[in-house]
Amino acid sequence: MTNDELLATLKQAFDTFLRTGSRSNQKLKVLHPKIANDILSLLGEEYSVQSLGIRDGREAQMPGRYFDKKVDITFYKGDQPVAGLGVKMVMQNYAQNANNYFENMLGETANLRSNTIPYFQLFAIPDRLPHYNNKNHIIGWEVMDEHYINKYFIMSQDDPGSFMHTPTKTLLFVYHIPDAPVEPTTKQEYQDYYLQHLPNLDLTLSPQRHAAFGSTVIFNDYRAFIEKVAHYILSI
Repeated sequence: MTNDELLATLKQAFDTFLRTGSRSNQKLKVLHPKIANDILSLLGEEYSVQSLGIRDGREAQMPGRYFDKKVDITFYKGDQPVAGLGVKMVMQNYAQNANNYFENMLGETANLRSNTIPYFQLFAIPDRLPHYNNKNHIIGWEVMDEHYINKYFIMSQDDPGSFMHTPTKTLLFVYHIPDAPVEPTTKQEYQDYYLQHLPNLDLTLSPQRHAAFGSTVIFNDYRAFIEKVAHYILSI
């Protein structure tokens, strides 16, 4: 349940992403079971979990206030769903979708938490990632800097008891993929380089430093997040 373990799993998921493409959910079948089982190990025998790669390998549907929602990871006490966790792993073209990712997260959180279901979020993203045009040429490199971090900093100051759109707890996990010595210029060059060299590369925590977050957002501390999620579920 350490940062290094999560980084190793993200490396496996990155490798799967390179092999299967952005439209495939195969990378999530690597990541979701790791997170789900780490939390489950702290909950005890009366709890179980449903996610991609666990049980029947499908996401469970949870009852929201406005509509039912498939949830990435669902925790049960006996047969009763008691909490959900959403996972987002972004690998490319973040800037054009950044607001949509955030708005969707707020919406799905409000829908579930308004129905008295605790909901957690884990957002994992490299600190530097490629931006492709419609011909799969790399037209720039996006950096996960203060501009993108700020919305999570603001959210970290929210009181979840007052704001149903605020997740019960969020992990913002920003990591670094070692740069290629010669920058690739196309998606194919990017895939070819990392498929060849990834076995000998280690993902690391991003060296970026940010202002201290409020209590609802945990930055780059996987163990703290897992323990707080488990503690909250046990308190229900």
